This record gives sequence, C-alpha cells and structure tokens, in this order.
Amino acid sequence: MKFTTMLNLIVKTLNKSSDTQIDVCVTSKMASQIELWTALFENRPWWVDNKKVFGMNLPSSISSEFSRLVTLELESEVVGSPRADYLNEQYKSVLNDLRRNVQLACAKGGMVFKPYVTQKGISVQYVQADCFFPISFDGSGHMTQCVFAEQVRRGKNIYTRLEMHEMKGEHLHITNKAFVSTNDYSLGVPAPLEAVDRWSKLSPGAVYEGVDRLPFGYLRIPSVNAEDTDSPLGTSVYAQAVDSIRVADKRYSQVDWEYDAKEAAVHIADSLLKYDKTRDAYEYPGGKERLYRSVEYNSGAKDKPLLDTYSPDIRDESYYRGLDKQLKLIEFQCNLAYGTISDPQNVDKTAEEIKASKQRSYTAVSEIQKATQTALEDLVRAMDFYATIYNLAPICTYEMSFRWDDSIVVDKEKELLSMQQDAVSGMIRKELYIAKKYGVTEEEAVKMMPAQPKNFPDDE
Repeated sequence: MKFTTMLNLIVKTLNKSSDTQIDVCVTSKMASQIELWTALFENRPWWVDNKKVFGMNLPSSISSEFSRLVTLELESEVVGSPRADYLNEQYKSVLNDLRRNVQLACAKGGMVFKPYVTQKGISVQYVQADCFFPISFDGSGHMTQCVFAEQVRRGKNIYTRLEMHEMKGEHLHITNKAFVSTNDYSLGVPAPLEAVDRWSKLSPGAVYEGVDRLPFGYLRIPSVNAEDTDSPLGTSVYAQAVDSIRVADKRYSQVDWEYDAKEAAVHIADSLLKYDKTRDAYEYPGGKERLYRSVEYNSGAKDKPLLDTYSPDIRDESYYRGLDKQLKLIEFQCNLAYGTISDPQNVDKTAEEIKASKQRSYTAVSEIQKATQTALEDLVRAMDFYATIYNLAPICTYEMSFRWDDSIVVDKEKELLSMQQDAVSGMIRKELYIAKKYGVTEEEAVKMMPAQPKNFPDDE
C-alpha cells in the first residue's frame, strides 16, 4: 500500500477513536516526497521508462557513499557494568547492520531503530521512513506519538496491525489494533490479534510509568527540506538534486542511444540475400542479422551500390563531458566532494575549490554522524528500558563510547608521511609517529620501538 494512502487511512482510523481531531505532523506534501525518494532509490522515478530514458541509479549510489563515509571505521560500545555487558551483546548486531540501515535512512530521510524482546533477548526492528507514521513531536524534537503499520496477506484477506506509541506526561501508552480488509483502499473492520499467528502473543495495550521518551531511536537525516520547511522529519540526502538527477538520467540515455544509433552496419540489396519461404524472411550471411540491413534498391542510372557500409563517427566525448558536468552539479547539491560520482580525472577546479568541496562533504557527514549517534543512544536507552521491564539483566548504570572517522578531509597517508619525515629529522619524538600510525598510546609506542644500542664504555 502506498505511504500516502496508508497515512490517510491511519489518520481516519485514529480520528474515529479520538475525541479531538489529530493533527498529523506528516503533511501530504511530505508524504509525497517520501514516496518520490523511495522511487528514486529503487531506480523507478516517473521519468524512467527503460525505452527512451534509463536510470543511472544515482540515488542509490549517493546514499551508499554517504553511509560508507558516515560509518567508516566507527567504533562504539556499551561499557561500565553487568547491565552494560548485556546491552553491548545486543548492540553488536546493530553495529554490524548499521551501514546498510544508514544508507536506507539517507535515501528516505530517516529510520526508526525499534527494539523488541524475544526468547533469545532483545532484537531490533529497522523501520524505514515509508513504513512508520509520526504523529507529533515535542519542543526538543523528540517524537511523542507514532504509529507503526504492518500488513499480512492471507488469501484474499489483508490483515493490518497498527501499533501506536504515545507519551502522556511520564506515562508511555502502547496499543495494538488489528483490522482485516479485502482491498488496498481501506483498513477494513476490526479483527482480533490472534487472527495472525505472530501477533497472537501481543498485548492489546500496556501503560508504563517513569518514561521520558518513546522506546526507540529515530535517525533523522539533518538536511533542509525545501519542499516542506516546517516538517520535523528528516530529508533525503539527494532531495535537493531530484531534477538534476532527472537531467543526468536523460544525458546518460543520450550517450547510450548514441552508441546504438552509430552502430556499424552494412546495407545490402535484397537481391543478394536468399529468401527462406518457411520462415518468410531473408537469410543473412552467417546469421549476422544485427550487422546486415536489407534494403530494396530501385533500378536506374543513379542506383546506390548493392553493398553500402554505414559507420559514422560517435560523438561520445562531447556527450560524456555534458554528463560529467551534470554529475558535478549533483555532487554540489548533495554536499559530496567533487569526483565522488563524477570522473575524478576531470575535476577542473582549483586546490581551494577542491578543499572546500571536501570540507562541505565533511560537514554533511559529521552532521549525519551526530544524528546517528543520537539515534543509537536512544536505541540503547530503549533496550535498557525493556531489559528492566523483563528483568533481562541486573539494574546498573552504563556508558556509551563512540569514535568516528575523520579521513574525509585529512589525507592520512600524507599526514603520516609528514610525521615520519619530522620524526626522522628529529623535529618530533619517534614514539609520537608510531602512536599515530598504529593507534596506540605513547607508552605502548615506546614498547614497540626497537631497543636502543648501549654505548661502549670509554677506554681507560
């Protein structure tokens, strides 16, 4: 079911059971944007027909590159107590899948990391932006009401489960409602949770005290949404480049057509070909139907030759230059460094412009890293909440640590080479260079250094 359709059905259902009209923070314009970003990520925007216009799958590449830069060499753990050890074991699986999930969040504007308890411990459900429905936020930017939708098809019946999380003061309300329908245009009528096996053990409702936020982490991509500036939701990393991506797909398709249109061929008279009556077609030499094109020449003094070669020049260089310029525009609009998706050999920029583009990319990545860290901290807080409710580990405090990579701007190889030269020349201590290169402390670096030869005693 389309995101906008589900959103309207959820609002209609909530308003039926509410005394006051619910003011949903997801506008129809924002819902349409999320659908567009999703279509772009799946390489099926409205302009791609795979006949005249083909997609380059740029949105997937852009979001993939951002997720790589964001999660590159990330180190994080939960420490400080037996509770921390338990949470850290559950947390490791989150880090293992983080790059993929950050890519999906970058593409669609956000993602919810929603923990839940199983017989094996705490698992995490990764809910993409087109599968959860924020209702309201508080002044600090925390979500205070949200609905998660899940659908299961059983023959002609479509079962929908709505799971609402709502903060009321310091009380957390979680409710589950099921519906059954025979079409995609309505939720249908109420149904018991037991109608679907995997929902049978869910509680219709629960209230928890002493809670200050919803029990999940929300990764909000911190880009400005020019289409809906008041929206508290995240924005796709390629939101500002949608039209430029459309033009790039068109340029790419023109290059592809140029090669097809200028493919070498031999025009041959029908009289030179053997006619196969059984197939009602001419037989081409050696089965070279792709190379030979039959032509019916008229008789006369100005006849063309019976064989005519078609092999025009291909204008690929000029087309590729135009495509590359379009890719550089997309890089600028998406805050990527020049040469990320364009040809790095054709970066016709000054050293200052290249440095500025790397700095721009570094700033964008750093902001997403901060948003990711906030989401992970909220996720572990929610995991701690469930660990307490279900008595999964002793109640203790815990701490989280994060180390993010900063190699987008800093060229580590050049930096290490410069430090090595300074160490050799005696400008800095050698253990500083070893500590930097291998990521150890100065004390450990000294132990790694070879033993210094002892001087011979002076002759008496």
